[in-house]
Amino acid sequence: MLKNKNIVLGVSGGIAVYKACALTSKLVQKGANVKVIMTNSAQEFVQPITFQALSRQPVYTDTFDEKDPSKIAHIDLADWADLFLIAPATANVLGKIANGIADDMLTTTLLATQAPVYVAPAMNVHMYQHPAVQRNLQLLDSFGYKFIEPGEGYLACGYVGKGRLEEPETIVKVLEDEEKEIPSYFNGKKVLVTAGPTQEAVDPVRYFTNHSSGKMGYAIARIAASLGAEVTLIAGKTNLDCPPNVKCISITTAEEMYQAVHEHYPNSDIVIKSAAVADYKPKMVFDRKMKKKEGSLHIEMERTKDILKSLGEQKQGQYLVGFAAETNDAVTYGKEKLKKKHLDAIVVNDVSQEGVGFQSSTNQVTFISKNGLEESLPMLSKDETAKQIFALIEKDIKGVHE
Repeated sequence: MLKNKNIVLGVSGGIAVYKACALTSKLVQKGANVKVIMTNSAQEFVQPITFQALSRQPVYTDTFDEKDPSKIAHIDLADWADLFLIAPATANVLGKIANGIADDMLTTTLLATQAPVYVAPAMNVHMYQHPAVQRNLQLLDSFGYKFIEPGEGYLACGYVGKGRLEEPETIVKVLEDEEKEIPSYFNGKKVLVTAGPTQEAVDPVRYFTNHSSGKMGYAIARIAASLGAEVTLIAGKTNLDCPPNVKCISITTAEEMYQAVHEHYPNSDIVIKSAAVADYKPKMVFDRKMKKKEGSLHIEMERTKDILKSLGEQKQGQYLVGFAAETNDAVTYGKEKLKKKHLDAIVVNDVSQEGVGFQSSTNQVTFISKNGLEESLPMLSKDETAKQIFALIEKDIKGVHE
C-alpha cells in the first residue's frame, strides 16, 4: 500500500525520536520514499545523518537552507508529499500547528502541504491530559488531521500511563490500512500526456521556443500514475525527472511531437495535451551558424502541424483534453478552441496572472467540457490542480455514460 508513496516524516523533540529511526527504516522497507524534517529539539536526541542514512534522502532542518536555488524548499517538499506524518508529535508542535504558528521547517511545511496529515503524539501522561493539549488535538481533528493514538505503559519519565509513541510496526500498519487504494476509475486506463516546450531550429546554435517548464504536464502524468493508469508522457526539453511508473518519451520539435503522439494515440483511452507546441517554425534551417550582418534580420516562418486539431479529427472513443494558455479572455477563447478542435474538454488559464502558468509551481484553471461541465478552480499547486482535473474528467465521463 505504501510502495512509491512520498512520505514526509516530521520528527519533533522527545525521547521517542529513537523510534522514529526505526519507523523510517520500516517505511523505506515498504517501498515508500521518505524525506525527514527534524526540529532543533529532535536533533538533541538523534543527529540528522542517522535519518539520512536510513531514508537515503536529504534531511531538512532549517527553513532557510535552500538546497536547490530553483525551488522554495518548504513549498517543494509540501507539494512532493503524498502523506505527512508527525512522529513523535510533542505538545509543543501540536500547539504550534493548531494555532497556525510556522517558525521552523516542520511547521512551515505543514502549513503549506495539502497532503493528508497523520499525527502520532508522544509525551508525559499528565501533559497529554492537559486541557490545552486536548483542545489542540480537537482543533487539529476539525482540520481533518488523523491521529495515531499513543500507547499506554511505562514512560521515560517513570510514569505509567498514556503517552508513549505507538510502535513503528503499528504506525506502518495504520498507514497501510488508511492508504489502501480504493479502486480508481483510472486504474488500468491508458493515459497519454504531453508536456513542455518544443524547439524549432534556425541553425545549429539557435532555435525558437517558449517559456513552458513542463511542470503542469509532469504533474498530470505523476497523478495519473498514482491513480493506477498506464501513463505515457511525451515531453519537450525540460529540467524535470521522469515521474515514477511513467513511460517517458523525449522529443525536441513540433514534428517529433506530432509523430510520437500519433503513434500512441490509437491505443490511448484519455489524452491530455498540455504541451506548449510551437505554432510556427523557420521555413529554412541553416546547416551552419548564421553570421551577424548589418541591419535587420528577417526569418520566414511556416505553420507547424496542428496536433490537437488532428487528434480531434481522428478521435475514435478517446477522451481528448486540450490546454489553452491565454493572456486575456481565457474562457472565451477556450470555448472556441474546444469546439473548433473537436475536444471533449479543455483546461484554460490566464498566464498573465501572478502565480499562474509557465515556470510557476501553482496554477489557477477553468475546466470546460463539451457536455456543459464548467468549473473554475482556485489557485492550487500543480499536483493538486492535476488531481482536480482528473476528478472533473471522471465526473464528466460518468455524467454522460451513467
